[in-house]
Amino acid sequence: MATGKLIVFSAPSGSGKTTIVKHLLQQEQLNLEFSVSATSRDKRGDEVHEKDYYFLSLDDFKSNIKNDAFLEWEEVYRDNFYGTLKSEVERIWKKGKHVIFDIDVSGGLRIKRKFPEQTLAIFVKPPSIDELKIRLKKRKTETAEKISMRVAKASAELATAPLFDVVLENNILEQALENAETLVHDFVSTT
Repeated sequence: MATGKLIVFSAPSGSGKTTIVKHLLQQEQLNLEFSVSATSRDKRGDEVHEKDYYFLSLDDFKSNIKNDAFLEWEEVYRDNFYGTLKSEVERIWKKGKHVIFDIDVSGGLRIKRKFPEQTLAIFVKPPSIDELKIRLKKRKTETAEKISMRVAKASAELATAPLFDVVLENNILEQALENAETLVHDFVSTT
């Protein structure tokens, strides 16, 4: 594989990591490109194949696992797999860019273990579980049952925060965006 930096953002659903990652991608001086994850779940709303995710059938996803095509993968919920294709990271590195990830906690920690020196692993911490629940409901993209599953999972994910390089509090969005920009800039500027 070619080389570049890897910037991982992980957090419970509703913490604001996607908003932070989108902001960072707009900062041209950071030279970042988004790593599009693969998933076996169905599309939500107006999601686009190869832009939001590589939407794979369950069989295709499992076949890629067997063929060692993933840098990391996880069965996040029953038959809902998510993962990072090795080919996606290689594609971005070949362009001379750094890779930024918006992935679950387990996947983020796996990437950090595989590339400890090249990876900045950032955990985005929400103000509280109650605030997390409010944010998930505001999305209006999931059933009450799915929201309950995500909130239950959030407690376990929050316990992993100390395993990351940095815990970024997202109490005030503007401040979190500024802090994230500084962290990433400092990391990609070092050799």
